[in-house]
Amino acid sequence: MPCEGCMERHNMSTGATMEFLLLGFSELLCLRFLLFLIFLIVHLVTLAGNMMVFVAVVMEPSPPPMLFFLCQLSVIELCYILVIVPKALLSLMVVDGGTISFIGCAAQMHLFVALGGAECFLLVAMSYDRYVAICQPLHYTAVMSEGFCLRLAVVCCLGAFAVALGLTVAVFRLPFCQSHRINHFFCDVPAVLHLACTQSYALELPLLAACVLLLLLPFLLILTSYVYIAAALLHVTSSVGRGKAFSTCVSHLAITLLHYGCATFIYIRPKSSYSPAQDKVVSLVYTNITPLLYPLIYSLKNKEIRGILRKMLRRKKIVQLN
Repeated sequence: MPCEGCMERHNMSTGATMEFLLLGFSELLCLRFLLFLIFLIVHLVTLAGNMMVFVAVVMEPSPPPMLFFLCQLSVIELCYILVIVPKALLSLMVVDGGTISFIGCAAQMHLFVALGGAECFLLVAMSYDRYVAICQPLHYTAVMSEGFCLRLAVVCCLGAFAVALGLTVAVFRLPFCQSHRINHFFCDVPAVLHLACTQSYALELPLLAACVLLLLLPFLLILTSYVYIAAALLHVTSSVGRGKAFSTCVSHLAITLLHYGCATFIYIRPKSSYSPAQDKVVSLVYTNITPLLYPLIYSLKNKEIRGILRKMLRRKKIVQLN
């Protein structure tokens, strides 16, 4: 039975004309200009860092599989910024927050979930790449061919977009209460679900299914890969060889821990424990700090990236001298 104050959408025109209000950081009015400046600088640095990784890999004639997947992750981070940042910065400049249309909110949620899911699947592909490189080194070139890596990347993106579409449709078919004030700086799934007028646990099922497909299943696959990698490293007698093999996994492990740590806190919990303040803080880390740290992790921990960047700097110096 619908609750009092719900707004049922019986036709497309109702959904098309409905708007949500993103409150953002309206409770921090005195700090909004400072926050705007900080976020703008962080996003510009993030753009520059991920663009640097992307250009470095693209300029390489035949990049190895791990660099190909790192390039894909950089593209995802760049898309994250385009999906989240404009509305987030606008909500800081508007006193009462920024409005977003029903269609715009659904599109933002879909793209955000799809990009996050694609990142989860790509992390699985990267863990499989490390597994083949360490456990089956003689077959590495044959298994991780350019065509196979390309197909793997396409499947990761299409699968994530399909799951995200199903979740978005399920969320936006719910009846929303008359208050359309989203206490967040973007249309995140828990924040929008909090506006639903039904108290049934059934509304959490689509989110639970998406979490299983996009978070739990990829995490189990990554864990399985590293169990085999750890078992293989135990048979390596040389400590130098064991350290060298493990160093190739460090950047991937760091990215995986950052990504799954924040995503697990936000999405794998019941609706009753929803806390807007905590969600906004963790989302800030998830959408601002981790994309900023990724290029640093790539550059510091990945030998191939460091080598490509050194080549780019040498070419730049040669051009300047000429």
